[in-house]
Amino acid sequence: MIRMNKRLSLLLLVFIIFICWADTDTVCANENDKPPSYEEFFPEIGYKTAEEAIEEFEQHVKQDLKLPLRLPPIAFTHSFGRFNDLDGDINDSLDIEFINEQSPENHYKIDIRHLKNKVTIRDKGNQQMYTLKNGQKAIFIIERNSNILVFEKDYWQYMLGIDKRIANKVTPEILVEIANSIDY
Repeated sequence: MIRMNKRLSLLLLVFIIFICWADTDTVCANENDKPPSYEEFFPEIGYKTAEEAIEEFEQHVKQDLKLPLRLPPIAFTHSFGRFNDLDGDINDSLDIEFINEQSPENHYKIDIRHLKNKVTIRDKGNQQMYTLKNGQKAIFIIERNSNILVFEKDYWQYMLGIDKRIANKVTPEILVEIANSIDY
């Protein structure tokens, strides 16, 4: 009886190994397979040059847009823009992305939307208040992966976002300086 149980166990083990071996898929990768370049990837998801997106946004809202004159003190290799024109006007926005191909953490984003469709910011205990040179308040929000400065100017709500991995290089004070560089 013991001998039969050992044979049955051994047979079962061989069967399980055979099933597992036969069910594995082999994945072959070509060493020439590379992810798409930023110039290929970003247009695929709706981005174009920042200038084209800004012009498209301004024509849609029929107003001129003022952008910050300053950038964070980090290197960027690319910039892209996307005008989001979704159903109705409530979700219309302009996204401008600044990225660095060699340093993915060097990622800066500007999101702009009309004040009548602004995003309401709720205090979750992760905020600090700053005052811009025009007296307007700005809210600095610490998120999981990014830090964001939200403020209003003229007809627009601006959100300046920076990758959290470079928070020591791009401080809230630097984001406030960038916000203050919008032509007042």
